[in-house]
Amino acid sequence: MTMTLRGPVKKEKAAPVERTVARRDTSGQVLGQVTLEPTIFGIEPNVPVMHQVTKAQLNARRAGTQSTKTRAEVRGGGKKPFSQKGTGRARQGTPRASQFTGGGVALGPKPRKYAESTPKKMIKLALLSALSDRAAIERVALVDLFAFEAPKTKDAVKVLSNLGLDGKVLIIVSPSDEATALSFRNVPNVTLQTADQLNAYDVLLHDWILFTDATLPVAEKAEAN
Repeated sequence: MTMTLRGPVKKEKAAPVERTVARRDTSGQVLGQVTLEPTIFGIEPNVPVMHQVTKAQLNARRAGTQSTKTRAEVRGGGKKPFSQKGTGRARQGTPRASQFTGGGVALGPKPRKYAESTPKKMIKLALLSALSDRAAIERVALVDLFAFEAPKTKDAVKVLSNLGLDGKVLIIVSPSDEATALSFRNVPNVTLQTADQLNAYDVLLHDWILFTDATLPVAEKAEAN
C-alpha cells in the first residue's frame, strides 16, 4: 500500500471587495458616491496581526520608569541583626535582606523598555485591516472639505450633527488646515490626525473615521507606504 503525504492546504486569499461611501458637504447634503480603494478598504481583516500591532503600540507607550531597591542599594546593614548562635532563630547576615522590614526587594521591577520590534509590512497590514473593518460596517464617512472661515467649536459640532456622526470620531485633516484643527480640538470624543499619523489602534478605537477629499487614501499613497 502506497501512502501519499500531503502538506497543509493553503487558504486562498480573498479578493478585495469594492465598497462605496457617500460624499457629502458640511451641511450633510449628498454630493455623490465615491468608490473606496479596494486594496485599502476592501481586504479581509487580519485579526491576529491587528492584535499584535496594537499590543506593541500600547507597550511602546509605557514609561518603564518603575524601580525598586535591591539589598545592595538600601541604606544600613553594616552589622548582623543578632548573634549567629544561641537565639534559637535562623542565622541572618544583614537587615538589608528582603525578609526584613526596610530591606531590599527581591526580583522587583527595574527601569526597562517595553517597545517591541514590529515589521513595517505588519504595521501596514494592520492599518489596512482596521480600515477595511470600519468600511465593512459602513463606519467610514467622507466630506468634500471643511470650509471654516475662522476657528469655531460651535460650527464643528454642527458639522458632525449634519453628517450624522455619533460616538467617537477620528477626523483625518490636512496638516495645513489649522482652522479645522482649532475648531474640533475641544469637541468631546473627537480625535484629530493627519494622514501620516493614521494607525490601526486609533482606527479601531473610534466608531467613525471621517476623511476629506484631500486626505482619503488612494492606491498611490498605499504603494508609497
